[in-house]
Amino acid sequence: MAIARKAITAEDLWKFERAGGISLAPDGAQAVCSLQTFSMEENKGESALWLLSTFGGGPRRLTQCGEKDGQAAWSPSGERIAFVAKREQQGKKDETPQLYVIAPDGGEARRISDYAPGIEAFKWFPDGRRIAFVSWVWPELRGSHAQAKRHKAFKERKESGYATSEAQYRYWDHNVPMGRVAHLHVLDVASGRITDLFEGTGLELSRAEPDANTFDIAPDGKRIAFVHDAAAEKRMDNCKVLSELNLRARRTETLVHDKGWDLEHPRYSPDGKRIAFVASHQGKKHTMPAQLALLERGERWRVLSGDWDHAVHGPLRWADDGQSVHFTAEAEARNHLWRFELRSRSATRVAAGGWVQSFDVAAGVVVCAADAMDHPARVHAHRDGEPPRRLERFNDDLLAKLRLSTHEDVRFKGAQGDEVQMWVVYPPGFDARKKYPVLHSIHGGPHAASGDTFHYRWNNHVFAAQGYVVACVNYHGSSGFGYAFLDSITHRWGELELQDVEAATDWLLKKPWADRKRVFATGGSYGGYMVAWMNGHVKPGRYQAYVCHAGCFDWVSMFAEDAYTWFPRELGASYWDDMAKVHAQSPHAFAGKMKTPTLVIHGALDYRVPDGQGLAYYNTLKARGVDARLLWYPDENHWILKPRNSKLWYAEYFDWLRRHDPHAPRSRRR
Repeated sequence: MAIARKAITAEDLWKFERAGGISLAPDGAQAVCSLQTFSMEENKGESALWLLSTFGGGPRRLTQCGEKDGQAAWSPSGERIAFVAKREQQGKKDETPQLYVIAPDGGEARRISDYAPGIEAFKWFPDGRRIAFVSWVWPELRGSHAQAKRHKAFKERKESGYATSEAQYRYWDHNVPMGRVAHLHVLDVASGRITDLFEGTGLELSRAEPDANTFDIAPDGKRIAFVHDAAAEKRMDNCKVLSELNLRARRTETLVHDKGWDLEHPRYSPDGKRIAFVASHQGKKHTMPAQLALLERGERWRVLSGDWDHAVHGPLRWADDGQSVHFTAEAEARNHLWRFELRSRSATRVAAGGWVQSFDVAAGVVVCAADAMDHPARVHAHRDGEPPRRLERFNDDLLAKLRLSTHEDVRFKGAQGDEVQMWVVYPPGFDARKKYPVLHSIHGGPHAASGDTFHYRWNNHVFAAQGYVVACVNYHGSSGFGYAFLDSITHRWGELELQDVEAATDWLLKKPWADRKRVFATGGSYGGYMVAWMNGHVKPGRYQAYVCHAGCFDWVSMFAEDAYTWFPRELGASYWDDMAKVHAQSPHAFAGKMKTPTLVIHGALDYRVPDGQGLAYYNTLKARGVDARLLWYPDENHWILKPRNSKLWYAEYFDWLRRHDPHAPRSRRR
C-alpha cells in the first residue's frame, strides 16, 4: 500500500536526526558518530553517540545519559572511545565540558577529567595513556588548583562589564573569555593529572574557536605540531605559523613562518617524517585559496596543489601508506571528498557530494557523512573496489512520509558573459502548464555557495512546498567555480552579483510557468546585503518584496563586527582613506531609491553582522515610509538555532511573502 505523503513544513525540519562527527576505529570495522535530535515542545536539542558497523547491520546507540555528547574519538587500541560532555556523575554535575571514556561494547561512561576551565577539543596520544586537549586558561597562573580558584571567583563575580585592550576580543556570538587564552594541555588518563604545555611560554592557540585540527601528535608521541598567531597583538587577519613542541625537552621550534602565508590543519604522516598542512598566500591577496602543502624534515616546505584550481578544506587525513592525503574541496556547488596523490600531484574523487560534511580514514576504510539537496546527512563506508555501503537509516521513515520537491542544475550567461550556475527547485506536483511565483534564495559569504545540500535554516523544500519555484544563484564571487570567478568581485561588491541575479530573473521569466507579477528576492548575510543592494538599484516593481536576514547595510558601521579588518580588503579601502569607494559599495548610500517592501530579520548575538545593521535598515525604510517589518531575536546569533525561533522565522517569512503576493489566497494574507 502506497504511503500518503505530505508537504514538508518547518516543524518537520526539527524532526530529522542530524548525524555528524564521524570517527573510525583503528581497524576500520566500526565508526562512531554523534546524532543530534530536537524537541519542539522543550525548545532544545540533545546529542548522543551511535556505533555503526562498516560491514553493515543496524546502528547501536552507545551513550544514554548526556545531553551534548560529542567529538568522539577512538583510543589507538580501539578499546575505548573518548568524548566531550557535560553530565552529572557520582553526585557531581559538570559546570564545564569534561572528557569521558566508554567501551565500544557499552556500559557506563566514565569521567576522566576534572578541569575547571573545561575541555574544548582533544586528541589521543599514540600510547593511549595520555590525551592532549585545548582549554581556555588564565596564562599568568600556574597549576590546575590556581586555575580552579580563579574560575570559581570569575563565575561568582558581580560585575558584568567587559574591559579589554585586545584587537580581537569577541568571535561570532561570544566574547573571547576575559583574560584567558587557549592553551594545549596533556591529561594522564590513569591518574587524571593535567599539565599545561604552554604554561609560562606566551604561546596560545587561535582565538577563533580552536579545535582538534589546530594541532597534531607525532606517531612516536614525542612531539606536537600546532598552528598559532606569533604576532604580539592577536588579530583575526594575522597569518598563523607552524610550530612543533618537543615534549621531553619542553622546547618549541618554529617550523614554517613564511611572511604572508597563513597555515592551518597540520597532520603528521604515518611515519612522522612529514607534516601535511593547508597554506594560503594571504600576503599575495586575501582571497587566495587554501592549498595542500608539505614539510619534510630538513627540507623547505612546498605547496603541492598549486596547479589544481580548487580550495582545500581541512581536516587532512593521510592514507595508511603515507602516499596520499584526503580532504574535501568544492566543485561547482558540490563538496566532494578527494584523495591527493603526492607523487603525481593529482586528485581523485573518493566520495561524491552532495556535500561531504565530515569524514575519517583508517585501515583502508573511508567513512563520510554527506547530505544532498534531497536528503539530510547519510553515513557511508568506502572500500577500494567495493560500492559505497550505507551504515544507517536514521531519517528514512520520516522522508518516506514527505513529498519533496524536484530540483535542476541549470546554467545561464551572467555578468561579463560568463557561465553562471543556478539551482532551480520546483514545487511538489509542479505542472509546467500552470503559473508559479518565483523566489530567489541568495546565499551569503560572498565566497561561499548555494550547494547541493539539505539546509535546515534556509531549506529549499520548505520554500518550494509553499508553491514557489526557488532559484539559488551561484553568482560571481561564489566558491567552487575556480579562483578567477571567486576573486572577480573584489573591490566592486554588488556589481557583478546583481547582474547575475538579474540575468537569472530574466532566464526564469522567459519560462511559461513563471508569473512575472509574483517575483521575490530573499537572502541572508551577504545575501541580505544583496537584497538591500537590490532595493537601491533595481527598479521598484520588478520584485514584489524582499527578505533581508542578518544583512550588511552600512560598511562604515560594520566596523563593529568581529572580523572588522577583513571587509576593507574586499572593498578596496578603509572608510577613513576613501569614503567614496566604500559608499559606492554600501546599500545605505542608496537609501533614497529604496521603495520595495522588506522584512528585516536579525539576532542580537550576531557579532559577524551586528544587529545594528538590520535595525538601521529597518529604521531607514520606516523613516522613508516604505512598508517594512522587523523580526528581532534577543537570543540568536548569525543563525537561528532554536526550534521555536526557527518555526517563528519560517512563519514570518512566508506571511510576509503572501502579504505582498497579489494572487495569494485572501484567507492566508494579512
